Amino acid sequence: MLKIGITGGIGSGKTTVCRIFETLGIPVFYADTVAKQIMVTDPILVAGVKQAFGEDSYLADGTLNNKHIAGIVFNNALELEKLNGLVHPAVFRAFDSWIQQVPDTVPYTLKEAALLFESDSYKMCDQTVLVIAPIETRLQRVMARDGVSEAQVRARMDKQLSDEQKMKMADHLIYNNETDSLIAQVLKLHQQFLNTTI
Repeated sequence: MLKIGITGGIGSGKTTVCRIFETLGIPVFYADTVAKQIMVTDPILVAGVKQAFGEDSYLADGTLNNKHIAGIVFNNALELEKLNGLVHPAVFRAFDSWIQQVPDTVPYTLKEAALLFESDSYKMCDQTVLVIAPIETRLQRVMARDGVSEAQVRARMDKQLSDEQKMKMADHLIYNNETDSLIAQVLKLHQQFLNTTI
């Protein structure tokens, strides 16, 4: 079964693209959503987080103490790297478990991850897709979606590789702008992936 990695900068619309693939019957593993879930359900990860960042990393009810974690990693690249070093392997484990549940009749799967290239998880995929959108469009989308300032969005963008860097690593590009049809681009790629699996 072909494993396709899909990524894009914040606000690029990669989730929208994944939803189109899902309407074609293609299962999608949403790595960022799963990461949030396993922060409280994966015993190896929970133990690692507590060891690295203290027992205060979790509240009494077992939920993640986001304020505590954010206070440590937000402006400290080394601490953020430490956290990612715990989370990424746990997501890899979750992906391996997920892929075992996918029926053999499925021609290919998608792994959606914001940090597909940064985390090296693209190496677990057969091909990769990068969703690109104009910076101004991305800024407006995220500001409206999350109720944050332009400076806050740009700070998040700075923590990811640029589109130019990602383009050198990606096998396929999808342009999410006002002129190119998203559906047409997805259908074209879908056919390419089907042809590869035959």
